[in-house]
Amino acid sequence: MAHLDAYNRPISYLRISITDRCNLRCVYCMPPQGIAWRPHEEILRYEEIETIVRAGAELGISKIRLTGGEPLARAGVVDLVRALARIPGVDDLTMTTNGILLARYADELAAAGLHRVNVSLDTLDPERFHAITRLGRLEDVLAGLEAAHAAGLEPVKINTVVMRGMNDDEVVDLARQTMEAGWNLRFIEVMPVGNGVSGDWRERLVTAREIREKIEGALGELEAAKMSAGNGPARYYRLPGAKGTLGFITPISEHFCYHCNRLRLTADGQLRPCLLSDKEIDLRTPLRQGAGVAEIKELLLHGIAVKPMEHHLDLRERPTHLDEQGRARMVDVGGKADTERVAVARGEVVMRPETLRLIAAGGVPKGDVLAVAQVAGIMAAKRV
Repeated sequence: MAHLDAYNRPISYLRISITDRCNLRCVYCMPPQGIAWRPHEEILRYEEIETIVRAGAELGISKIRLTGGEPLARAGVVDLVRALARIPGVDDLTMTTNGILLARYADELAAAGLHRVNVSLDTLDPERFHAITRLGRLEDVLAGLEAAHAAGLEPVKINTVVMRGMNDDEVVDLARQTMEAGWNLRFIEVMPVGNGVSGDWRERLVTAREIREKIEGALGELEAAKMSAGNGPARYYRLPGAKGTLGFITPISEHFCYHCNRLRLTADGQLRPCLLSDKEIDLRTPLRQGAGVAEIKELLLHGIAVKPMEHHLDLRERPTHLDEQGRARMVDVGGKADTERVAVARGEVVMRPETLRLIAAGGVPKGDVLAVAQVAGIMAAKRV
């Protein structure tokens, strides 16, 4: 049974970056040069990753995803997959890869116990592919997709980051592949992760709504669909007559924080309760001081306990009176010019008696309802 965080979300999913290194330099992820790689000794050893996964499995974390960097760029990755696949309680072992080396490793990964792969692919044009990745070849990724299908790493999911002025003109052609090639394709809104996005990332943002409107205008209305495994944060649809599916991952325009079930482990052993937050819990140091499964379980439980209610990528949309946990806090009002305003707002909330008793007693798990309501009223009044 997965443990619940402070907002009653069952935490059952751990994403593990096994290396910070990559064989590509995608424009939204890494600069073309001058990258300061982590020293080798700072990267988690495979046996340390295995200890963390064992601890997580005992807490009900049943889904493990290996990421990077590029996970297939690290030597011995097949041995790691084999070790993790044998851990009791790990029911879903997956990997996200750029696909460049997938044709070489697909059969070995499947034999070692990997269940599925997600493959990054942002364009169908070879020249544009090289422009986006700076180092890669489109044909290598396409060969990797074929190898993954042949090895039974199903369903293979294809991740496409959509960027304005870069590949947003291809969304219809990519979506058509769900009809012609049976692809399971997912469009992802660009977000400020990594060191590659220059300038304001919002200038590159194409929302899922805009993508969907383009696709439906050209190919027909989308119908709701379900994936057989590993839905995650995506919402899936199907075009008329399509064998494959079309998904949208919307961390910006319609974030999925309220259903988030995951923790993130960085390549250097830092546990992040939220991928899009810099708050970390050090696991590497305790491991190298002799910590075992029991001690790591306690650290994982702490990570679950402090997992924030939601990310705050766009601070312009976050009330300054609330912290990252959604709790009311004091704010600095010094240095502001004196103003005088009068605002009146009235409202009515209807609720069940037992709900009212919980609020009055301060027993709502998601936080101080009255304090947040008061802050919301203040913010509303300020906008009058």
